[in-house]
Amino acid sequence: MPMVIGVRFVQAGKLFYFSPGTLSPQVGDSVVVETARGAEIAKVAESLHLVDEKLIKPPLRSVLRMMTPADLEQQIHRKEREQEALAICHEKVEEHGLDMKLVRVEYTLDQGKLMVYFTSNGRVDFRRLVKDLASIFRTRIELKQIGVRDEARMIGGLGPCGRSLCCTQHLSDFQPVSIRMAKDQCLSLNPTKISGVCGRLMCCLAYEHEQYQKTRKQMPKTGKEVITPDGRGIVLDLNPLMESIKVRVQHGDGTEVREYPMQEIQRVHPPAPSGEGKPAKRRKEPSIDAVSAATLPDPDDEEFIGTEIDVFDDIKKVADD
Repeated sequence: MPMVIGVRFVQAGKLFYFSPGTLSPQVGDSVVVETARGAEIAKVAESLHLVDEKLIKPPLRSVLRMMTPADLEQQIHRKEREQEALAICHEKVEEHGLDMKLVRVEYTLDQGKLMVYFTSNGRVDFRRLVKDLASIFRTRIELKQIGVRDEARMIGGLGPCGRSLCCTQHLSDFQPVSIRMAKDQCLSLNPTKISGVCGRLMCCLAYEHEQYQKTRKQMPKTGKEVITPDGRGIVLDLNPLMESIKVRVQHGDGTEVREYPMQEIQRVHPPAPSGEGKPAKRRKEPSIDAVSAATLPDPDDEEFIGTEIDVFDDIKKVADD
């Protein structure tokens, strides 16, 4: 197993492994590493340790040096040039009439390449735009189309909870989020209430989904008859977060809706089938000669692995389930 360090290029970005060579950087230090785009500044997230080769995406590149004051000054100058380049790119996009939204431009550390990130609803022919930008900046130009979630991560902002976006703080990868998660948590299926600033379902819907699923499995389904401390009733609503159940029970000449803790509710089991109490018919055993002549089936059962389908847009279909 090789000795590596783990670095991130942005605060909540993916973790990449590099060979430190003779250096021993600590967590929080800034280093200059060799990438496919050239030299880049990254922050150490994991100190020197051994790692399985399966977790390393080849080739394993090296750490060039610790970040120096000269690198820091060059980075500040580079940020200023990126702001100027972004304004010029906006003008050229409008000039060519392209259906694309610029998100960010980035120079490499040596300013040998300019990366332009944009979003678009479809494919964009930006060949003429690249030629114009290359003639202006006198460097290599690379345009990269990204998704709306990556756009939110780059720009940043505040979520509906009032805190900074999770994708800019701690989420290194985007996990699949489905509308079923919102339904299991008894949330409103209004897209404006369960969508983030990126327009997709909020990532935090998946944080506690496993616990909601576990709790709901222990609860009776809506519409089922149950036994409560006040007698039998019909389940009207479930609250997995509070682990409580709303039940309509008989009260005097009418009915009343009451809420009970999950532990005080008992399910009404259906009656056993009429033929369950009868002894099973004894199967006639074949003769020894018949068994030896027959071809025995394979005793191994087939294993079927289900695949969960993530649904993002078809809210009405799930709401009608």
